[in-house]
Amino acid sequence: MIEQAKQILSTFAKQIPPTVFGPERVRYIIENIDRMTQEEKIHVLNLANYILTVMLERNASDVEIGGFGAQNFIWFRIYGKKERIKELPQFTIDEASTLIVSLLNKNQSQYLLQNRNLDFSYTYKLDKISRYVRFRADAYFDLDSLSLNMRAIQAAVRPIESLDFHPYAIKTMSHNFIKFGLSLITGITGSGKSSTLDAIIDFHNQFDPCHIVIIAAPVEYVHTSKVSIIKHREVGRDVLSFKEGVIQSLRQDPDIIVIGEMRDPDTILAALEVTDTGHKVFSTLHTSSAVESIDRIIAEVNPAEQERVRNRLADVLISVVSQKLVPSLDGKRVLAKEVLIVTPSVKAAIKNNNTSEIYMMINQGGQQGMVTMEQDLLRLFMEKRISKENAIAYSNNKTRILQLMKGA
Repeated sequence: MIEQAKQILSTFAKQIPPTVFGPERVRYIIENIDRMTQEEKIHVLNLANYILTVMLERNASDVEIGGFGAQNFIWFRIYGKKERIKELPQFTIDEASTLIVSLLNKNQSQYLLQNRNLDFSYTYKLDKISRYVRFRADAYFDLDSLSLNMRAIQAAVRPIESLDFHPYAIKTMSHNFIKFGLSLITGITGSGKSSTLDAIIDFHNQFDPCHIVIIAAPVEYVHTSKVSIIKHREVGRDVLSFKEGVIQSLRQDPDIIVIGEMRDPDTILAALEVTDTGHKVFSTLHTSSAVESIDRIIAEVNPAEQERVRNRLADVLISVVSQKLVPSLDGKRVLAKEVLIVTPSVKAAIKNNNTSEIYMMINQGGQQGMVTMEQDLLRLFMEKRISKENAIAYSNNKTRILQLMKGA
């Protein structure tokens, strides 16, 4: 099956005229992919599914296919480290581009040509477990050729209890305890934000008879409605943009709105507005600390709007979780997090533009469910789950972590 599919890709790639250069080679592939027979397309899809199956068997989180940087190899990220997989077939740049295009429909292919990037989701049935598995994918150009990253979406949601939150922190995120307000999950790419967000959704789904609307690009884990009714809206597929999804959700009778990412000023303002109307909102940001998250939201908007946004954010923000996945001593990764609960003092610090004071409030707020990244890294080190070197390397404040370790 592998050799046959590889031969199909090779034959197709050789048909690209030598006079077609640069990104026009990708256009040629997209415009001529339908020359493949249905049987040939199935063989190519089976090859893609085989690569993904190997990825899951190796416990890899990501796969990289195609582009100049791949140097014809398939690459996996296994427990945080990228490595080329020499046992899998090697693909020329044109063969890899053809394999990537075969995963897309016509609309997605045209969007990719026009925007040079495409976020999408991919699903296939894994026969060994008789279950569908899902992947978040990003297709993009690398020196005029197509490249693809696919990330495995966990088949099961982690229970929120396994994330080691303080009981009061969980309470503040609960719709039953606080009916409205904004809770943020932040961290760099690959820090497990989506998994934490899914754990929070699943937590509500076990006991809260509410309506949850998820707006994401793309939708990753698909929740089955239990006690809650859960709707999934994928940007570019079910709704045109995050902002549109947020505004439209107000007419859909939601209790909880989950915004996959607050990635631009329009989405940030829309999120603050729907929170103001009395809804519980969860969202993510690409920041590495709670204080940075607050500063980033305010800095994203027009300077003329910043004072208003600062006051509004202070009124609606309930909690911020900033997290990292740290290499553990058993060769895997473990979650380290900073948790901010917005108390009256924190609210005043935001309104008065004194966000630099918030770190010490988190540091002293243990009884209210707060913890700094440095305190949590120290806990993991004391529990012998991470090394001293990684505790220091992954801290936001090196001076503080060294002080804590001296006093431990």
